[in-house]
Amino acid sequence: MRHYNFSPGPATLPEAVLEQAQEELLDFHGLGASVMEISHRGPDFMALAEQAEADLRELMGIPDNYRVLFLSGGASTQFASAPLNLAAQGRPNIIDSGIWSSKAIDEAKRLTGVHVAASTKDGNYARAPLQDELVISDDAAYLHYTDNETIGGVQFDYIPQAIIGGQDVPVICDMSSSIMGREMDVSKFGMIYAGAQKNIGPAGITLVIVRDDLLARAPKAGIPTMLDYRTMVKTDSMYNTPPTFAWYLCGLVFQWMKRQGGIPAIAEINQRKAAKLYAAIDNSDFYSNPVELRHRSITNVPFILADESLNARFLAESKAAGLLNLKGHRSVGGMRASLYNAMPEAGVDALVDFMKAFERDHG
Repeated sequence: MRHYNFSPGPATLPEAVLEQAQEELLDFHGLGASVMEISHRGPDFMALAEQAEADLRELMGIPDNYRVLFLSGGASTQFASAPLNLAAQGRPNIIDSGIWSSKAIDEAKRLTGVHVAASTKDGNYARAPLQDELVISDDAAYLHYTDNETIGGVQFDYIPQAIIGGQDVPVICDMSSSIMGREMDVSKFGMIYAGAQKNIGPAGITLVIVRDDLLARAPKAGIPTMLDYRTMVKTDSMYNTPPTFAWYLCGLVFQWMKRQGGIPAIAEINQRKAAKLYAAIDNSDFYSNPVELRHRSITNVPFILADESLNARFLAESKAAGLLNLKGHRSVGGMRASLYNAMPEAGVDALVDFMKAFERDHG
């Protein structure tokens, strides 16, 4: 029996996807071999890769002047790849809204000068910086932000913008824990990147969506080959052997999303799931959420028990009830429920019921 997995990542996958992968594991499309065993340059895998990109473009409405890359290395690799490729003629301007954006700042500082456009660190990252709080440097190469802070449960409710000298500054967004969870206009971004292991597929592959004109900003030399976007564009993300099984599973997830009605339908469910959990927290004196209302994440919901001595019991009893991986990050404490696309609404209902029962027994 499968339980409800609230892990922040690697996260729960759609059950239908796992069942299809199980069915095809030993014999992919009648080839007599697993998809993990066939050449990534052969016609069968190439067709798989092309279909995955086509489905992703359809789901997200990706314009034709954007390249789609499926890369290894995790989203953390993009903390370095972005400045290496895009900051040759200026400084990255990065918004500091939590642990992951601060990691992007630290990594970029290893490579170039960085301007922090705004930070809510002094307020313990209880909200995202607002548009009118952003201070953009005159030499801004791009404006980077993390749409959803997985650890702190803080999410932007707007797309930051910046203009220097009458020109729009390209916006780069880390969407690792929010991509495809709500509708976003891709054309408002210079680049989007996301680790797969939240909403896209399993760990081991990273999605990069980059606008054509930005590719010309990379210096002619000095970028490691595997981090050079131009190399990956020219080779269709196959300069080396890519993580083929992860790519295959991403394609299955995209097909599953289309069957659900696409991002609009999934976003509606996600909003409903989050509303149920926040209502359970807000209507209780036993649980609390540390994030300001406007910037509460619909994806990662941290909550704290009034009596923290009950944390271990909450985790033990929730696990026994089939509710897995609810422990909060050590930097925040308490609990955290991750409500990615593949988390069924029934899982949130079960969690809310458990929380109410636990409060009755121990509150």
